[in-house]
Amino acid sequence: MAAQAALCKGAEMAFYLKTKIWQTGALEWWGMIDNEDVYLGRREFPLPPEDGDEWQVRETGEVFRVVDGEICHLGHRPVEESLW
Repeated sequence: MAAQAALCKGAEMAFYLKTKIWQTGALEWWGMIDNEDVYLGRREFPLPPEDGDEWQVRETGEVFRVVDGEICHLGHRPVEESLW
């Protein structure tokens, strides 16, 4: 838990976001939303994240959007299978 807190502490204003985010060694993006660690995806996470960006996490179907510099959870959608 202490290591995770250290990661969050340094990421307070990453990309000028209000949401604390960090990337793991496995290249997964995580964020602190409503005081919970939330998986934000891998390659589908927008870089750099900007207001209005919206994405769906392929593994979970969860959908997020950046609104006023904060990452918001919009809900869940069925994941569409990629043909390639």
